[in-house]
Amino acid sequence: MTGNHRNTSITRRRALAVAGGTVAAGGLAAAGYQSAFADTTSTTATATTTTAATSATSSGTCMQLMSSVTEGPYYLDGALVRKDITEGKSGVPLTLRLTVVDATDGCTPVPGAAVEIWHCDAWGYYSGYTTANPGGSAPAESEDGSTADDTTYLRGYQIANANGVVKFETIIPGWYTPRTCHIHLKVHTGGEKENGTYEGGKVNFTGQLFFADEIAESVFSLEPYSKHTGSYTKLADDMVYDGGGASSGLLTLKPVHKKDPSKGYKGSLTLGVDPDAENTGAGSGGGGTPPSGAPSPSSSSSSS
Repeated sequence: MTGNHRNTSITRRRALAVAGGTVAAGGLAAAGYQSAFADTTSTTATATTTTAATSATSSGTCMQLMSSVTEGPYYLDGALVRKDITEGKSGVPLTLRLTVVDATDGCTPVPGAAVEIWHCDAWGYYSGYTTANPGGSAPAESEDGSTADDTTYLRGYQIANANGVVKFETIIPGWYTPRTCHIHLKVHTGGEKENGTYEGGKVNFTGQLFFADEIAESVFSLEPYSKHTGSYTKLADDMVYDGGGASSGLLTLKPVHKKDPSKGYKGSLTLGVDPDAENTGAGSGGGGTPPSGAPSPSSSSSSS
């Protein structure tokens, strides 16, 4: 399997029968990106903004804030604070660098912000929801051969440094019907790390990150992604992505090796948030049809 990460501190796998439901709809308070993966201790967290962001700057804010959205059916409380969230899940490596800035105060960094991400594995399965059918034809999640904990893999927090920067080591997600390739995220402020996770404070933003079609499709032709067959939803047909580029959550992606996508990618984006706002993304919201064969929400296990 391609790009296999290992975590020596992982716990024993535990299969769960848990809920599916409607897939999250969303957007992202984001514009521009930090193009270089430089030493974050010496680099100011500035962003190359889009035209809309530049226009907003002249009126006293650095970018237009997009609406927070439902967190979707696959969210779990209690994710761990950690940089590497793979737990041995196989896939094309992704180093994700996100910069959190205050869009109401000239794009100044938001040190101490907690960025939480979660996404599916190479076959479209989420930890905590491993019996929800991702659509098309895919092996059972238990057949992937990893030793990942089925309640925690591909979920985690990172706390922003003085420049508002967080970095994750993960894999490029697979896909599930009817969604395009994406990563969910929340930005929290006002809490603190406690017992290995993040407690207290409030959620300022709930959104999603997206991948260009040509990159997703080149990745999905590789093992283990290629074992999941069926109709992949492109960006233009996705129910969430609105075509706005970086301001709608489209990641800037750079290959580690231009001629070999299996070597991985570096992804980056600047997240413009309002630290005074609060939106958990919980509750009702659009998102489309549940994955085929997904259990009912009432059968969901408690969060890990």
